[in-house]
Amino acid sequence: MLRLLFLGDIVGDPGRRGVIESLPWFKQEKGVDFVVVNGENSAAGRGISPKISIDLLRAGAAVITTGDHVWDQRDIAPYITTEPRLLRPINYPPGTIGNGSIVLQTAKGKVGVINVQGRTFMNTPLENPFLAIEAEVARMREETHIIFVDIHAETTSEKIAMGRFLDGKVSAVVGTHTHTQTADEQIFPCGTAFLCDAGMCGPSESVLGRDIEAIIQRFTTSRPVVYPIARGPVVLQGAIIDIDETTGRAMHIERVAHKVVFPEQ
Repeated sequence: MLRLLFLGDIVGDPGRRGVIESLPWFKQEKGVDFVVVNGENSAAGRGISPKISIDLLRAGAAVITTGDHVWDQRDIAPYITTEPRLLRPINYPPGTIGNGSIVLQTAKGKVGVINVQGRTFMNTPLENPFLAIEAEVARMREETHIIFVDIHAETTSEKIAMGRFLDGKVSAVVGTHTHTQTADEQIFPCGTAFLCDAGMCGPSESVLGRDIEAIIQRFTTSRPVVYPIARGPVVLQGAIIDIDETTGRAMHIERVAHKVVFPEQ
């Protein structure tokens, strides 16, 4: 059995600090073999920087996925061409720099990870995610049956449809982007684990990781407002998935909501 930990959107400094400090605990106490994190909002809540990517990988993340904010930091473009473990959505047009998938060798066999972005209500719609991922899964299954998919999308329907579309073809499909963890973890009939949204890694007393008063001001005044990252205790949300390393079928999925309180708080 291979135990995979996936953590949802990392929000700003509190989220990435919580992840970096907690990954050794997850590996030791929960027996985690392989870690995937979504770094979509880890740089001050917008995108990811080379330094943050390096810090997360050094802390124990095997792969970092992203989404619609992948290009927000100016220095990420040259870096992503040199670091295959930092993924951008696979359904960008052909010729886009970076990679949308990767296969890594582990002590329990090869593990594949695919990052795909939905189109419904997403800014700058990409290529059809269903067609893009179908071709990549077929290619990847020639190398390994252990495949994890992060679908970065807005609507529950698109994420559920993707999970059903890939049932029996991949080990797990977990959604990101909304920063709100859903309670629909399950294993589909053909052996694919599913969770509509992993949630976020960030301040729990917040609105999606941002300062509460700032967000309320935006809604009550309809004027542009700066959204600072919130402060206080941090929650790390995601899922732990047990996978049969021979067949690639999911055996169990468990939601994660790990609370982190820093010593100075």
